[in-house]
Amino acid sequence: MADAKLTAARSMFVNKVSIPVIKGLLDDLYEDRVLNDGEREEVLEVHMTRMDKARSLIDMVRRKGARASEISSRLEERDSNLHEELALG
Repeated sequence: MADAKLTAARSMFVNKVSIPVIKGLLDDLYEDRVLNDGEREEVLEVHMTRMDKARSLIDMVRRKGARASEISSRLEERDSNLHEELALG
């Protein structure tokens, strides 16, 4: 279910999420053990645009299956307006 919601919200997430929110989500998901060091570093690569980072993050989390729901609650904490717009609640 979380995977389907993330898939539906992917385009808007990519277009609207900010770099500070991406970085915060990376920290949160690392702390929650959804992402590992390598995955976190992959998203933070300097040559990637903001949209590339967002794509990489959401696709990585979607592949985690049931654990993908962690991003929804963490996004709600970090950017409740975007969370509401994406209808992830």
